[in-house]
Amino acid sequence: QVQLVESGGGLVQAGESLTLSCTASGLRFDKYVMAWLRQPPGKEREGISCISGSGSTTAYSDSAKGRFTIFRDNAKNALYLQMNSLKPEDTGMYYCAAVRAWCGGSWSRPSFYNYWGQGTQVTVSS
Repeated sequence: QVQLVESGGGLVQAGESLTLSCTASGLRFDKYVMAWLRQPPGKEREGISCISGSGSTTAYSDSAKGRFTIFRDNAKNALYLQMNSLKPEDTGMYYCAAVRAWCGGSWSRPSFYNYWGQGTQVTVSS
């Protein structure tokens, strides 16, 4: 069965950096679009970034552009999110997700994805 396992979350100060990781098993990793979504406290889950199976195409939410970088290592079945200049509003549970599709217009919608990890908490203090 498909398993996605996130790691790397934690408590950081505003302005600091953090890198999240997600390891996948049970799927042909390079055939899947992978994404990071987050759920702030009391709010709905939202798309942060997606990356195509080859890694050649990426997309970012407006809040992530210029600060976050998504990348993947298909040899390791691993997905990453480098987050710089973190802000308190970046606080939330971060999930990796997978779908056998492409980073099209629906990539930021949680309903777009078939598979989910359990999430890793990121807390940014001011």
